[in-house]
Amino acid sequence: MRVWGMHERAQITLNAANRSVLEAVVTNRNSPQKHVWRAKIILLTADGHGTTEIMRRTGKAKTVIWRWQERFGDKGVAGLWHDKTRPSRIPPLAPEIVDRVVSLTLAGPPSNATHWTGTAMAKTAAISVSSVQRIWRAHGLQPHRLRQFKLSNDPQFVTKLRDMASISARRTMPLFSRSMRRAKSRHLIAPSQPYR
Repeated sequence: MRVWGMHERAQITLNAANRSVLEAVVTNRNSPQKHVWRAKIILLTADGHGTTEIMRRTGKAKTVIWRWQERFGDKGVAGLWHDKTRPSRIPPLAPEIVDRVVSLTLAGPPSNATHWTGTAMAKTAAISVSSVQRIWRAHGLQPHRLRQFKLSNDPQFVTKLRDMASISARRTMPLFSRSMRRAKSRHLIAPSQPYR
């Protein structure tokens, strides 16, 4: 990467096309603000303003101004619209570890559990819980969502289920009837109109 001197940064010249593009970005109310102040830095520099004046007009630090002057010098107008890509802080996992987590997940839960948890898988695979979650997300795995419904072994299960359903129905009916009476009394429902 080329190191720019102070005089090189201050000597930006714009052709008519570049000036037109930068001015359009500054005046467009829909432009992202970071693009607006970057364009202003270049326009002010090209108009002969010094770093102190550019700092006053844009509210940016001199190191920021220098960075975008250099970026324009290296890459032109197109360089102003893209931030530098930074390497990920998270080192990628080895493919063997990813394969092991996926195969363990697909094989089913441990013998003492109903499903894999992130913590249990992290301990088994010797990686962090967030790494387990990233692997599951990348492979569309959701071990906490069981796709099977287990019925009770209780011989009275069906009877108890019916009793619970009837209790639930009896509890909701008075609420419904009361709300209908209130609506009728407030003339939200015409009195002649029967409600069901």
